[in-house]
Amino acid sequence: MFNPDKQHTIASAVSISGTGLHTGALVDMTLKPANAGFGIQFQRVDVPHQPLIKADCDLVTDTSRGTTLQVGDTKVCTVEHLLAALVGCGVDNVLVEINASEIPIMDGSSQPFVELLEEAGIVEQEAAKSWYSIDENIYHYDEQKRVEMVAMPSMDYQITTLIDFNSPVLGTQHAQLKHLSEFKTEIASSRTFCFLHELEMLIEHNLVKGGDLNNAIVIVDKEIGADAMQRLAKAFNRETIEVKAGGYLNNLELRYPNEPARHKLLDVVGDLALIGYPIKARIIANRPGHSSNVEFAKKIKQYIKKNKHVKNVPVYNPQQPPVFTLEQIEKTLPHRFPFLLVDKIVELSDTAIIGLKNVTFNEWFFQGHFPGNPVMPGVLQVEALAQTGGILCINAMQGGGEYDTYFIKIDNCKFKQKVVPGDTMLLKMELVAPIRRGICEMRGTVYVNGKVATEADLVAQIIKRSR
Repeated sequence: MFNPDKQHTIASAVSISGTGLHTGALVDMTLKPANAGFGIQFQRVDVPHQPLIKADCDLVTDTSRGTTLQVGDTKVCTVEHLLAALVGCGVDNVLVEINASEIPIMDGSSQPFVELLEEAGIVEQEAAKSWYSIDENIYHYDEQKRVEMVAMPSMDYQITTLIDFNSPVLGTQHAQLKHLSEFKTEIASSRTFCFLHELEMLIEHNLVKGGDLNNAIVIVDKEIGADAMQRLAKAFNRETIEVKAGGYLNNLELRYPNEPARHKLLDVVGDLALIGYPIKARIIANRPGHSSNVEFAKKIKQYIKKNKHVKNVPVYNPQQPPVFTLEQIEKTLPHRFPFLLVDKIVELSDTAIIGLKNVTFNEWFFQGHFPGNPVMPGVLQVEALAQTGGILCINAMQGGGEYDTYFIKIDNCKFKQKVVPGDTMLLKMELVAPIRRGICEMRGTVYVNGKVATEADLVAQIIKRSR
């Protein structure tokens, strides 16, 4: 059963070879498993030092004929179809080794890459996958290209694309992806398309050297004479070329009546992978293209970076009974008044815990700490986190009441806002690695009024009590 809340990689390395659409160069590409948190990275094994290029919208340098990533002088072109396949198959971490500057075009869709990933096998990793929710509408407009894009709050990742190129052949089309699980069956096999006038211009500029009439849908949007037919036939190494019924050039039958709209959706999936964060949002894209997709990805990435600290802010419902009452906490921890700084535990799993501390004016420490302007000492906020984390660690041990925790390291401690009387502190502790040899590595966050007040990385050691 595929768990969308866990990170995934591939089970084994797999390779594929093909031709670059624009360079015409033969490309060998190998996908390799990668550790959790690695993300999607490309490696040019044909250049000195074999640099890594991360799938990141900030590294995009060209969108004129596909999406190009670049670090220094090293490029990887036409990455969108492979990225779409990786997202559609739920692969978070993979190393892509290639020996040329362009991802092979194959049949112009993501289907060959989906089949490659299925051949490799997809495996779940221990690390959780952090989805980022969009809490407000994010817009992108390009008046010159008449592009409109919006990301709206949603419980899932959904995309709708609409295209209208004033073409009597295409007409107005739309495509929809209601859930990523539909990508493989509904979107992946949709091929790229272009208009005849674009194709002629590309050929004149000595591009589409790897183009083939089986890897792109060519839409005939104007009268085409015999001389033009001969030039196209020569460019594609064909004896003859004809215009099929419906205004498509010498092509296979369409895989879907709205195959162009579906391919535009495929491109949106691939280009928005460059955000670098998995998102839950409803995307509506009107007349999308690579340049607009990448600009939109940058806007969403900036939104996430700006609001990252409020992701997964815990919500306390006082009507829900606590997981640990104060009496149960005292049975687990050796702390007592006035140094017990956790009132109740409201959530508990094998990897995370949320405790609660009501801060009142009568706290003993306010008598001597800014008595005229009471502020809870930061060290006591960290102590409250430590006590909450202690319950998480002890609860993970068999015979938990026989153990104590001793904190041995605190790093990256930051105090972002004051905690004052009347505040309710939500104390969240999360394991960042499995407990090994009694060592617990945790990330702690204090939330007050939905905002981060304090955060720190803490390491504790679990020790069995001596009798």
